[in-house]
Amino acid sequence: MATFDERAATWDTPDRVERARAIAELIRGQGLLPRGARTIEVGAGTGLLGLALADHLGELVLADSSVGMLETADRKIAERGLDHVRTQRFDVVDGSSAIGAPFDAVLSLLMLHHVEDTAAALGAMHRLLAPGGILLAADLDTEDGSFHDPSAEGIHHHGFDRAALGALARDVGFEDVAFQTAFVIRDGGEYPLFLLAARRGGD
Repeated sequence: MATFDERAATWDTPDRVERARAIAELIRGQGLLPRGARTIEVGAGTGLLGLALADHLGELVLADSSVGMLETADRKIAERGLDHVRTQRFDVVDGSSAIGAPFDAVLSLLMLHHVEDTAAALGAMHRLLAPGGILLAADLDTEDGSFHDPSAEGIHHHGFDRAALGALARDVGFEDVAFQTAFVIRDGGEYPLFLLAARRGGD
């Protein structure tokens, strides 16, 4: 199975672009993300979600552990002349010391199921936020394992049960935890994506 570095150049398929734009429009349309928010997209890959919201945001950091993905994101940033957007290599479970926290908002799109320790990932994203900041994380509802190719590596969860994930979010300190269906992937079956919105308290 090709690594994320190897897949970076061909990652932005029409389906992935459409999915990210649809979720960005949902976020924008519901006013979930304050205009001018200092934002980080965690597990950003090529930055599909963050860049779809870039004109709405203040400083935007696209963070990922894959150098290849970030190189593709850098090219897209340069092509669009986005001076307020930068990339940074970052592993979500390593904490926030080198990433420039705190942020007003943390975004993620189909990242959580690649992280074995979900509570640690949620805790790290909580620490990235300023008091009152918002997490907006989209991922798969629980599925039967058919979404990914059987040879796919780095798949630690076949989606998530919303109630269980919400409980984990509260356990690490998030408040105002809410879910909604954000998109449905149709690829040999139907795979709903939820959008989790949760806020760091005022401390």
